[in-house]
Amino acid sequence: MRKHKLTATGIIMLGFLFGAMLGTLCLMLPVSVRPGQKIDFFDALFVAMSSVCVTGLSTVNIGQTFSVLGQIVILFLIQFGGLGIVTFTTMVLCIFRRRITLSERILIQSAYNLDTLSGLVKLTMRILKITLCLEGIGAIGYCFVFVPEYGFKGIWYSVFHAVSAFCNAGIDLLGGNSFCEYADNVILNFTTIFLIIVSGLGFPVYWEIARYSSARKGAGANQYTRKLNLQTRIVLLATAVLILSGAVLTLLFEYDNPDTLGGMGWPQKMMAAFFQSVTLRTAGFATISQEYFRPASCMVYLILMFIGGSPAGTAGGVKTVTIVLLFASMIANIKGNKDVTVMRRKIADETIRRCVAIVTFSFTVLLVLTVSLLAIEKSGFLDTLYEMTSAIATVGLSRGLTGALHPAGKLLVSLTMYLGRIGPITLALAFNNRKTSDTISYAESKIIVG
Repeated sequence: MRKHKLTATGIIMLGFLFGAMLGTLCLMLPVSVRPGQKIDFFDALFVAMSSVCVTGLSTVNIGQTFSVLGQIVILFLIQFGGLGIVTFTTMVLCIFRRRITLSERILIQSAYNLDTLSGLVKLTMRILKITLCLEGIGAIGYCFVFVPEYGFKGIWYSVFHAVSAFCNAGIDLLGGNSFCEYADNVILNFTTIFLIIVSGLGFPVYWEIARYSSARKGAGANQYTRKLNLQTRIVLLATAVLILSGAVLTLLFEYDNPDTLGGMGWPQKMMAAFFQSVTLRTAGFATISQEYFRPASCMVYLILMFIGGSPAGTAGGVKTVTIVLLFASMIANIKGNKDVTVMRRKIADETIRRCVAIVTFSFTVLLVLTVSLLAIEKSGFLDTLYEMTSAIATVGLSRGLTGALHPAGKLLVSLTMYLGRIGPITLALAFNNRKTSDTISYAESKIIVG
């Protein structure tokens, strides 16, 4: 009987699904909920899927529903989802001193889209060390806020929210209003902003910046920037543009809205607008309730959520690099150029096709499942589209619809979170691993488009 080996795509898909199922069973245990509280299968599945997909949507109040053990399970799921099945598996193998096989090395190479098999295990362990280091820095920052308020319990709150912020999960223990009570707290705001931004850049950007900062010590800033590779330059530029544009448009549309920024002084307005723009990069924390934002702002937020963070990081969405390359392809077509170029570098046709596939897949899934949820819940269009965009981009922001979902709606949003987490990754891997054959060539046919 012929054995079928799982591909990298299959391993990642099953890994996230297995993590969510195991988390569901753990969260349904009596010891995982507080005395007097209960949780059914649909809510447990929703929370577990949201945690492992680092989304942040929740149908229950996490802090009030789950015991410390339940919160630890959720934290473990968030860390597992943030690091990814590949990094997590490699970490476990290294801890138990098991040899990393060639197939496992190829899986790591595919997951991070690397060109070589050398040093992959060391790279994965460096990812783990940097993750723990940055989460530790974040936890220290949160301690200045939570320890004076909650005492010893504030240490646990600090660790939990640091992991949640770095993994872009957006799950909190503070109640149903996220960080709204801390909208004017500078330390909490900028600790969260720091964790979201650095995790959303993607691990390859860390290596590139570290490599050239050590190699170019004493070089001028312009010379240093020119030496960064194309991936890093695209990520840094796109991240800065999206965050700044989101903050500026939030100020423009909401500065006089009494329910959002209207009652704040200008320094607090700017901080709240900056936080809102950053958290839309798939983080899910909020210092302002989302249902109070005006429709114009929400349309901007839908775009920012759909784009998400950058490749090989903890963020979701179709990724900044994908969108930049699609715009570059559009400009090349408008100009009539044969090649797609970015910053004087030619982009391979296969890469552009991969970008088109990722965006088309994500947008099609979003439309189909949004229509399905509208049919099930009979909810408002903007609230539903906001919910589903948040789910497929693993953001975790909601305009109040999550808590009102019926069981069928909970299953549908859970499916959306799962597809949003594994969809772009598995599509990219499928393109990376696809073997093409040039033995058959079909006749070319011209078709009118546009």
